[in-house]
Amino acid sequence: MSELFINVVLYAKQGREQELHEALKVVVEASRKEEGALRYELFRDQADPRRFIFLEHWASLELREKHHNHGPHIKHFETHHADAVERREAAYFMDSAA
Repeated sequence: MSELFINVVLYAKQGREQELHEALKVVVEASRKEEGALRYELFRDQADPRRFIFLEHWASLELREKHHNHGPHIKHFETHHADAVERREAAYFMDSAA
């Protein structure tokens, strides 16, 4: 199992930026406690407050998949807040190159 780095960019629907921000903060807090989560950060673009950027570092792809597919906080977000996302602009799954 090798470590995995992920960068995801979400774009909020107009007028729902704060709702999405609050929901994503809950996801981040719970995700940081999960097995294999080495780093789980959320950023907001200074030039465009509708753009949110995740920076994730996982111990393995398997543990990240467990998080994404079975995490109750992820399921809650998908059910109650995913409609606040206008689009996913990018998703990069990366290996360390250094």
